[in-house]
Amino acid sequence: MIYLDYNATTPLCDEAREAMLPYLDRHFGNPSSVHAAGREARAAIDGARDKLASLLNVKLHELIFTSGGTESCNLAVLGLARCHHAVLNAFEYLEKQEEFEVTWLNVSRNGIVDLDELASSIRPETRLVSIMTANNETGVIQPIREISKICRDRGVLLHSDMVQSFGKIDIDLSLVDAASLAAHKFYGPKGAGFLFLRSGMSIQPIMFGGAHENERRPGTENVAAIAGMAAAAQSTLRDRVTEQKREAQLRDELWTRIARCFPGAKQNGDAEHRLANILNVSFMGVDSETMLMALDLEHVCASSGSACMVGSVVASHVLLAMGLSTERASSAVRFSLGKWTTAEEIANAGEALERIARRLNKADSTYAVA
Repeated sequence: MIYLDYNATTPLCDEAREAMLPYLDRHFGNPSSVHAAGREARAAIDGARDKLASLLNVKLHELIFTSGGTESCNLAVLGLARCHHAVLNAFEYLEKQEEFEVTWLNVSRNGIVDLDELASSIRPETRLVSIMTANNETGVIQPIREISKICRDRGVLLHSDMVQSFGKIDIDLSLVDAASLAAHKFYGPKGAGFLFLRSGMSIQPIMFGGAHENERRPGTENVAAIAGMAAAAQSTLRDRVTEQKREAQLRDELWTRIARCFPGAKQNGDAEHRLANILNVSFMGVDSETMLMALDLEHVCASSGSACMVGSVVASHVLLAMGLSTERASSAVRFSLGKWTTAEEIANAGEALERIARRLNKADSTYAVA
């Protein structure tokens, strides 16, 4: 199997696995218990929080452990909006269920937010702006520093979904008021994440039933997952620069092979301001589902976009928002590379794509293999 869907999830790294094992076995105590077993578990959480805070150059109390990126985004958007009276589904909920007005910003054909539109959209009553640092489908990186300045000049809170960008680009949490992250995107376990919340910020919980995480997120902490998340973060950040350079080279090699056997293929998203590991390609004339099935038969794992759609293959709302045609959006496939992607795998994936092109050629003369 050639796994080229690292943006959907990543394998667990050795460091994370080793950090988790003791808390899956002999150190099983509830971290809220006052006895020795509970204190052992609490020490693991405190240690993980300390490690993450040090890696991110933030304060301990600015980190709220959650079940992952989705919960972190919901806690940020719903919790901050409700608390201070102002990510896609959370904002839609606010718009439909509560007395909030949401402004949806346009992006350029390359997927970049229009800064002038952002500035002009902020009104006196605006309380919260939420913009992804890097898009999960195209890898396009937004100008967070410039966005931060616009928001701060106008006294508006800024939240950023940094789920895909963490460990891939240098992130500065001092630029935002809140940021959401998920462990399984950087070689940690599924079911763990955290919300960075700038010191001095109040937030309203979106769940109730306990005083955990300083009364901001109730529920018994997932000790093993939190320990694994901190270890994975340390490992990923240690190797970030060299690894991203390597992945960029492999990504470009994959594109060279695709362009050779699919002359009509088009890359989607800004070619310069994007994450190193993502290649989003529209195979014009072939719908995404057909291409994904063909790749799967060749034992190549890829995606049509977000893995949050639970198996559905539909035209990407991200690409449509960029102004691309329905045909182009409906023929897009996302390849995302990671730390275990090898040059041999890219070569084998290229050969698989050549075979797919030949099969398609029998029914359609659109494609030709060089």
